[in-house]
Amino acid sequence: MYCYQCEETAKGCGCTSVGVCGKDAETAGLQDVLISLTKGIAVRNLAAMERGEGNGEAGRFIAEALFATLTNVNFDRERFHAYIDTAIALRDALPPAGADDADIAAKVGVLATENEDVRSLRELLVYGLKGVAAYSYHAAALGYEDDEVTAFIQKGLASTLRDLTVDEMVGLVLECGGVGVKTLALLDRANTETFGTPAITAVRTAPGTRPGILVTGHDLKDLKDLLDQTKGTGVDVYTHGEMLPAHAYPAFKKYENLVGNYGGSWPFQKEEFEAFNGPVLVTTNCLVPPKESYRDRVYTTGPVGFAGCTHIPAAADGTKDFSAVIAHAQACLPPKALHGRARPRWVSLFGEKGGDGSRDLVTGCAHGAVLAIADTVVDAVKAGAVRRFVVMAGCDGRQAERSYYTEFAEALPKDTVILTAGCAKFRYNGLALGDIGGIPRVLDAGQCNDCYSLVVIAQALAEAFGVGINDLPVSYNIAWYEQKAVLVLLALLHLGVKNIALGPRLPAFVSPGVLKVLVETFGIRANTTVADDLKVMVPGN
Repeated sequence: MYCYQCEETAKGCGCTSVGVCGKDAETAGLQDVLISLTKGIAVRNLAAMERGEGNGEAGRFIAEALFATLTNVNFDRERFHAYIDTAIALRDALPPAGADDADIAAKVGVLATENEDVRSLRELLVYGLKGVAAYSYHAAALGYEDDEVTAFIQKGLASTLRDLTVDEMVGLVLECGGVGVKTLALLDRANTETFGTPAITAVRTAPGTRPGILVTGHDLKDLKDLLDQTKGTGVDVYTHGEMLPAHAYPAFKKYENLVGNYGGSWPFQKEEFEAFNGPVLVTTNCLVPPKESYRDRVYTTGPVGFAGCTHIPAAADGTKDFSAVIAHAQACLPPKALHGRARPRWVSLFGEKGGDGSRDLVTGCAHGAVLAIADTVVDAVKAGAVRRFVVMAGCDGRQAERSYYTEFAEALPKDTVILTAGCAKFRYNGLALGDIGGIPRVLDAGQCNDCYSLVVIAQALAEAFGVGINDLPVSYNIAWYEQKAVLVLLALLHLGVKNIALGPRLPAFVSPGVLKVLVETFGIRANTTVADDLKVMVPGN
């Protein structure tokens, strides 16, 4: 076993016996085999596509298979054996790819590539492709697909089996960022055309008195289907983690059984799932290996899996039957309030509202909502009321050092606005940071994929002020954890964004040689201390 794809990898180097995420060595090996097989499928399918004989199903399978290997998605060995069987069948059904076919028997695993810089660039590309695969999977679930995206995933995978120059590999990594922008735009269109344009929305966090189902992950289609099936059952539905932004979509506002958000980001789910009392539907990452005390209440679906948890599969027509989850909920107690127990400081700061210790959370500040008040925002900048925007998008994580992001948000001058997306927001979206002339000081665009909204907002501001994107009063303090965040970073680099601070640690898979290129070309750096980073990111502070 050698896995270093996430920010929390052991000792900042790599997990070699068991993953910090909870993945064991056997599961890690199965994931390595699956990834190797997807590369072989890609080589053969690309050759078939050139002859007009490509297998479209192969591209869709590769996307789901890569998604399943993303951090904290699937821990179930049996599911991986099934993926591997399908991969072998798909590969063997495709004609050999001539001279290139010899490449598909390459050694399995990260360390199969001996040269450190080549390994780094190959893994950086693969992790970016995992992000593309995850986002394209969500778009496809809503009926939105792009053949160019699935073709690039295969092109990128196949390239890791060839001996390329460093310049060629760097070019593919940046091309992956460009495809990432396209994929994020596709998913944004899929979500808004299906569920409507998000509006700035306050979301209740106090639990109700009826039994509930907690939905975590990112899959909005799963949420809608569950809401449809729970109507009239006496069961309430709550969002958790990155499902919070669902409340901002018009299509979800009509559901009276969608009653609020429960808990925060994924690192604290053991305590939160325990206290919820009812079943939890995990639609995507992040799943922390569940405790025995509530494992029977955890249901997985889509690419997610964990041995001992009931999996809800999709039927041939794509529908899912959540009746078992609903029946389970009906036999459970209502959720416990979270405010009366020991928990991280950022959760306790949900405040005092309505006497129950809860505080509404604001979301839905995506590009449609923010650009609707663009004149107000531009005027506030011109008048000096808003001095700077700080992009604090990305992921949350388990380490105590992530309190840095809470402290940084608290320390920002009152004339700054935070632009955020992803679960990193739970480090500060409960703080009473106020507003600037009616503009919330924390503008939450939504899920991690809604980082696209932040790009659209920045581009609109650059156009309004007649400057380049790097000349705006915008700083970037990005928190990363898993491979979708890697794709978002590559997308920003493709757009030419420079001087990004990344933390809590730089990726272990970025070699010193590759880091040197990123620093010299894009000004990427590790974050340091709150005081020192404020001096850099908010000049004149």
